[in-house]
Amino acid sequence: MEERKLRDLTVSPIGLGCMGMSHAYGLPADKSEMTSLIADAVEMGYTMFDTAEIYGTDTNPHDNEDLLGAALKPYRDRVVITTKFGLTFDKSHKPGPYPLIPDSSPAKIRQAVEGSLSRLQTDHVDLYLQHRIDPEIEPEIVADTMSGLIREGKILHWGISETTEEYLRRAHAVCPVTAIQNRYSIMARWHEDIFPTLEELNVGFIAFSPLANGFLSDFYTVNSIFNPDNDYRAAMPQFNRESFEENEMLLELIRRLADEKHATPSQISLAWMLCKKPYIVPIPGTRHLCRLKENIGATDIKLSAEEVKAIDRQLDSIPMSEVFGGSKIVRTHKADS
Repeated sequence: MEERKLRDLTVSPIGLGCMGMSHAYGLPADKSEMTSLIADAVEMGYTMFDTAEIYGTDTNPHDNEDLLGAALKPYRDRVVITTKFGLTFDKSHKPGPYPLIPDSSPAKIRQAVEGSLSRLQTDHVDLYLQHRIDPEIEPEIVADTMSGLIREGKILHWGISETTEEYLRRAHAVCPVTAIQNRYSIMARWHEDIFPTLEELNVGFIAFSPLANGFLSDFYTVNSIFNPDNDYRAAMPQFNRESFEENEMLLELIRRLADEKHATPSQISLAWMLCKKPYIVPIPGTRHLCRLKENIGATDIKLSAEEVKAIDRQLDSIPMSEVFGGSKIVRTHKADS
């Protein structure tokens, strides 16, 4: 399997997003089963594993980092661990998706990295991502803090999730950014205008929610039910009953392409972005071995540049429902508090 470069960080062409094992998609999965699944992923060739300090439950807010720390310890020299800092949840609202409170103050970052290192059972984070932009902290301050952590060996690379071009440029000028991590899928293409900047600065693109939170797998139907108390999909617009009818032309396109390429809908959705740019690395999540195999199999599906452009032209003209664009930031910390 060909590897990919995120600046000077080498990773598998598809990573494993681990959030859903602990957070946002129903009750947490069985830890022993997820530990075995992560081990299977390593043996299949996955080398990048994505988590965050807030991927957890009410009883264990850091459940996902705890899981990965134990599961990846035997393979630490073979894997790239990506975790994130700078967010807490505002749980004064009804069950998720909870609004977000960003805090990227230097003191908070240093507190966060020590917690992540302990839970991940490692002496360094391979790629440390600012989870969301903090409007009260200048990007230069965040980047300078990252520079210090790199000098100290606590992190090897850093990046920004859901960044804008301006924020990226300002941060990158202080401490070079290895990768950004933005929402990207066939249904969520609004970050494509940042591609030229990534190419200019030699910054990689990690695509989260590459299957639109599972919708593009074509596994779910109008009769699928999600528990609103613990499953974010219950509130995501693409899973509304009427959305299945709105998205029928899109699903038919993906099914047709899957038939032509002897692939699955998920594989087509992933291959589309893999074949679009050599610096894009999608990180679909799963709790199931069959899906783990299916997703990595997308690397075998080849689409020519003309085929990708033809798909894009069709996507431009096909009606689609609204798609989940992320939890809202409702208030922020006070930087001087």
